[in-house]
Amino acid sequence: MSARAMPVSNRAAWRVPALLVVLSLVPAAAGTARLVELARGAAVTVENARFFAHPLPVVLHVFAVIPFSILGAFQFAPAFRRRHRGWHRAAGRVLGVCGLVAALTGLWMAQFYPWPAGDGVGVYLERLVFGSAMVASMVLALDAVRRRDFAAHGAWMTRAYAIGMGAGTQVLTHLPWALLAHGKPSELPRAVMMGAGWVINVVVAEWIIRRGRRRLAHEPRGAARLPAAVRGPA
Repeated sequence: MSARAMPVSNRAAWRVPALLVVLSLVPAAAGTARLVELARGAAVTVENARFFAHPLPVVLHVFAVIPFSILGAFQFAPAFRRRHRGWHRAAGRVLGVCGLVAALTGLWMAQFYPWPAGDGVGVYLERLVFGSAMVASMVLALDAVRRRDFAAHGAWMTRAYAIGMGAGTQVLTHLPWALLAHGKPSELPRAVMMGAGWVINVVVAEWIIRRGRRRLAHEPRGAARLPAAVRGPA
């Protein structure tokens, strides 16, 4: 590889982490705004009454989701991980804790908070299904790393990260409605747009995992490999 090609390759390798960080900014900003609202004792409205009634779950959720989404993005930079293996392992421990806290508090809020306007049974079931899938993925990822099955660990963490990043993609799936329709969506379109965000992420995650497996299958024996063989987060 020429000296000129290397910087281009490095820039290309950072595109995915950069896009993931950007994707996480809107929900991170919304979560931060919610924390500020709670800390300052803003006026209680129909939209935020559930958070003031039980603030701890949403506070834990926001504090878990922000580092989970941002640290997780850097796990998709293989060159960075190779150069900073200690950072990768330390970040992985933080991701494990934050991922479980984010998923479990998300399930608690889905189960016990009153439904906001526009949500219905469809969105409620989606939250339960994908939240439970995220918890299961995190547990399987932790079990895999305990068994030193790094390929399975990376695959399950990739799935968990994809589900956890659903809020970012849901901003995009709601854009057509925001641009073309008037007012807030009713229960059915809301469920479709929410579900689409999670489904898109899961499909992309499975594509990344399968692509990583095919790449490994074509690597020569004895070639240096990253511990998380699927090139996903760990």
